[in-house]
Amino acid sequence: MSSDSKIIMGIDPGTNLLGFGVIRLEGRSVSFVDTGVVDMRKEADHFAKLRKVSLEMDRLLDRYCPDELSVESPFYGKNPQVMLKLGRAQGAAITAALRRGIPVTEYAPRKAKIAITGLGSASKEQVSIMIQKILGVSLRPEHLDATDALALALCRYYHLTNPVSDIRSSGDWKKFLEQHPERIK
Repeated sequence: MSSDSKIIMGIDPGTNLLGFGVIRLEGRSVSFVDTGVVDMRKEADHFAKLRKVSLEMDRLLDRYCPDELSVESPFYGKNPQVMLKLGRAQGAAITAALRRGIPVTEYAPRKAKIAITGLGSASKEQVSIMIQKILGVSLRPEHLDATDALALALCRYYHLTNPVSDIRSSGDWKKFLEQHPERIK
């Protein structure tokens, strides 16, 4: 892989389904690599599900060798028990990446939806349609958790390639220009 190439994996962790999506960056271009889900609905209990998240994340990370992991951040739900279980699944996925030294970035579901559709309240179906248009692929995901994971990966891509995101985080044009001399003409 060239030095300006990068693989980003998005993860939409859940207690029943874990969606994953993988994209490749070549310079400022992005392309689709793969997407899918890990189904844990047949696992006996929550701890068996966490074990499967950990094992499957190891398998996915070995297969795609991502340079970065983009994961959905925890969000407040109506049921604290569900939120706790979701947080554990997120932790298992994040830990698998951190053990390998892969940087992890979290994005709120709303932020990923805005990045893809421009609307934070977009439905999963709307996100899926836009993902297909953006990446120029036809996907028939069995579960929309897979396209949600692609949305998280694309959200990271947009953050990396958007000079405004650098300016907001640093608040300094001089620092931005020092970090990006190729943008000076």
